[in-house]
Amino acid sequence: MPSEVAPSTRNTGRRLGRAAADTAHGARLAVLAARVGGKLAVRVAEAAANGVVQAGRRIPGVRDLLLNPLVTRLGFAAATVFGVVWGGVLGGGRIRVRNGMLVVTGLPAWAFGRGGTTVGAAFLTDRTPPDRVMRHERVHKEQWRHYGMVLPVLYLAAGRDPLRNRFEIEAGLRDGGYL
Repeated sequence: MPSEVAPSTRNTGRRLGRAAADTAHGARLAVLAARVGGKLAVRVAEAAANGVVQAGRRIPGVRDLLLNPLVTRLGFAAATVFGVVWGGVLGGGRIRVRNGMLVVTGLPAWAFGRGGTTVGAAFLTDRTPPDRVMRHERVHKEQWRHYGMVLPVLYLAAGRDPLRNRFEIEAGLRDGGYL
């Protein structure tokens, strides 16, 4: 009988319902982002990521599952393989190990953001990066190790402004060339 349902159970049901709505809204925004392209697509993708993050906060156990060390390490490994394959194909296979990272050079500018992009333990770029950039990217590598495949969603939800994005701030704005 509904009157016998514990208040915490009703609240969980509401959280799950709201989480489903947030996830559906995020999925609709992601589809819209894919259609519109450009800067608007980035804003829409950020909004979608925020919806997914909010949904994850409402569903009991999701955070613990996604941040389970086994899950995050598998995500980190998969991201690294993807980064090396993506970079190897586009960069002509120029891959070097530097400071514990796989640095893939020779990529076309459209294949990565700004001066380069870290995917797992792989740093994708067009040229050999200076030491300060590698310090910055090593922090991103550790973020990938900690969050696994959840990192891209969290990064998007943190926003594109590096001066406000917690992941860029943690990696070092000066070393990343933002200051």
